[in-house]
Amino acid sequence: MQVIAINGKFPGPIVNVTTNYNVVINVNNNLDEPLLITWSGIQQRRNSWQDGVSGTTCPIPPSWNWTYQFQVKDQIGSFYYFPSTNFQRAAGGYGGFTINNRVIVPVPFGTPDGDITIFISDWYNKNHTDLRKILDDGKELGMPDGVIINGKGPYRYNQTLVPAGIEYETINVKPGKTYRLRVHNVGISTSLNFRIQNHFLNLVETEGSYTSQQNYTSLDIHVGQSYSFLVTMDQNASSDYYIVASARFVNTTVWQRVTGVAVLHYSNSKGPAKGPLPSPPDDVFDKTYSMNQARSIRWNVTASAARPNPQGSFRYGSINVTQLYVLKNEPPTIIKGKRRATLNGLSYVSPATPLRLADQYKIKGLYTLDFPTKPSTGAPIMATSLINGTYKGFMEIILQNNDTLVQSYHLDGMDFGEWTENSRGTYNKWDGVARCTVQVFPGAWTAILISLDNVGIWNLRAENLDSWYRGQEVYIKIVNPEANNKTELPMPDNVLYCGALSHLQTPQTHKSAGTAIAPSATLLVSFLVFVGVAVLFV
Repeated sequence: MQVIAINGKFPGPIVNVTTNYNVVINVNNNLDEPLLITWSGIQQRRNSWQDGVSGTTCPIPPSWNWTYQFQVKDQIGSFYYFPSTNFQRAAGGYGGFTINNRVIVPVPFGTPDGDITIFISDWYNKNHTDLRKILDDGKELGMPDGVIINGKGPYRYNQTLVPAGIEYETINVKPGKTYRLRVHNVGISTSLNFRIQNHFLNLVETEGSYTSQQNYTSLDIHVGQSYSFLVTMDQNASSDYYIVASARFVNTTVWQRVTGVAVLHYSNSKGPAKGPLPSPPDDVFDKTYSMNQARSIRWNVTASAARPNPQGSFRYGSINVTQLYVLKNEPPTIIKGKRRATLNGLSYVSPATPLRLADQYKIKGLYTLDFPTKPSTGAPIMATSLINGTYKGFMEIILQNNDTLVQSYHLDGMDFGEWTENSRGTYNKWDGVARCTVQVFPGAWTAILISLDNVGIWNLRAENLDSWYRGQEVYIKIVNPEANNKTELPMPDNVLYCGALSHLQTPQTHKSAGTAIAPSATLLVSFLVFVGVAVLFV
């Protein structure tokens, strides 16, 4: 099968920066189809031009290159990048994006002895183009062929389930040391339980927010989510230890092969890992355990983050909500002969001209600003309808999952049943964690609160790739009524043109000039994106 590699690596290289750095990344597209890279969780303050999704940016054509330029303003934490169109993330193309604290800002734990990034993902033994065709034909992808860890198949923990000759990941550590593990679920649609045999996972951060520290024996990581743990190597190293990522909320007998296994190897280990894997939570048909675990993840309100003031100084529980949207998803349905996914009965249609670019050139009729504030009672439709956000307002969004699977959404209460106005009494209004990707359990809802202080056009989407590909997304448009260059950066000099503006595009010179930025505290990176071949499962 084919994988998408970056600079010869799968997963791609880690972008390692510090708060407020200017980041310059040149992407050279050696694929045979257009490419966009998005920087999941990077806020792109005043700069939706660099967000790398179809609503803001034209894709990079094959054999072309383009330079992203943005600042990681007032952010810290564990994030990742990935290709955002054409179902390409199913083939790889992802890598870590780590933002470190400035020296003047204290970190709420001691300096780890090492920093390790781990990617977990469900995996199919088909090219992403074949998976795309399955969805285009109105079919479901079915059970994955396995789970990969850092792009590699499972360690042979069971000679019946795992054939010989599969390359697996080994994490090398030293006894007595403490490491920071940044774990990302970059998969297609499978929630995964992450655990390390005989080791506690001390959760310290998720997607840019320091958390109240607590130990877990395992943690459910849903599609698109990122967590970082401190793990101390305090075992006797009588053997290596299993690192496991297994599918959640499934029939484990049928899905037994959908388990990723890597090896934690102490430098003084006395032998290979052996015996049964550490057990996952035993609650296939009951989501209560996982929901309570998610509720237990709290903001460390006394810790500093990107700035030297406590995270809890932003008292979101007392703010005035100016807009309310209740967004309900349903199982895929047929619209105009195609199987589509919806929010409030609308399945998003991506226009050939990016929304932000169309606004810049005053192209009319491309979209409407009438996305429904509550679920529609009529027949589902396909449309390009946006949410009109009020600048400097606060929007409350209720994500109601009427599907049968856990769904993740990228952009704080949680409970079973239909959300009502009375549900607000169950909210955590003090230390609910700030993050960019949240899970919604089947038949349940999740409430999120958004500060509309970032001018631009911003994507709210299902992180489950099949749902996203079928149209389960919407854009939020935020406009400052007093136009100026202080609240939104100008269009970049190297902007690409497509759709109705294709005639403005000049031939690629392979020199990608962009808007000038300050030379200090700047990271320059070059990505060469191409297709490789890998055998992960037999």
